[in-house]
Amino acid sequence: MSSLLEIKDLHATVGEKEILKGVNLNILPGEIHAIMGPNGSGKSTLSNVLLGHPKYTVTAGDILWEGKSVLHLPTEERARLGMFLSFQYPTALPGVSIGNFLKTILKAHRGKEVPVKEFKAELKAAMSHLEIPDAFIARYVNDGFSGGEKKKAEILQLSLLKPKLAILDETDSGLDIDALRIVSQGITANQSKERSILLITHYQRMLNYVVPDFIHVFAGGRILETGGKELSLVLEEKGYDWILEKAGIIK
Repeated sequence: MSSLLEIKDLHATVGEKEILKGVNLNILPGEIHAIMGPNGSGKSTLSNVLLGHPKYTVTAGDILWEGKSVLHLPTEERARLGMFLSFQYPTALPGVSIGNFLKTILKAHRGKEVPVKEFKAELKAAMSHLEIPDAFIARYVNDGFSGGEKKKAEILQLSLLKPKLAILDETDSGLDIDALRIVSQGITANQSKERSILLITHYQRMLNYVVPDFIHVFAGGRILETGGKELSLVLEEKGYDWILEKAGIIK
């Protein structure tokens, strides 16, 4: 099977500082990959570089989407191809209602106006999965939202856009037990044989709901270790030092 996303020896900087130092990763359609690692290791940088954030400069390597390089493409073109990024800290948009925002991004993604009846049906189904009340749609995007509400709004976007690859940057941060369960259900509802997930997380608890095919330990700007679901249990028990020592990052 051909790769959906292939990251090849990717190096990237912020200003003069190198953050990514040779990342290699291959994601096939339908796979769930989880990235775990210490704070400051470059996990969020990787997600931003994949979507082409202008703050970061790729200095070596490549990002291949369905076999073709996307390094020359701006963020909006990568999104149209099927990449989606859920932010760790979503931005508030006072004055812009959730309903209008969702309809606008759906139109931009599909390249045409979405019929009102069709939009309402899709929206209602997605809200039901996330246990979102009708009044939520009239609120301004992320304005005064709790942590759980922000993450539900992100997954609501995911549910409507139906991307080929969902890159989720610490979606579990700030969630209580119930919100974690609901958000996780919303995530898994968007995975299929054609659609993949790249989940960045600190916590094993998220992986009880969104069960990965592969777990990658990320530190020092690259992937140091790869394993199955059982690797998260080892990390929960032993932490990261044994991997960092093996890689020569700490002694």
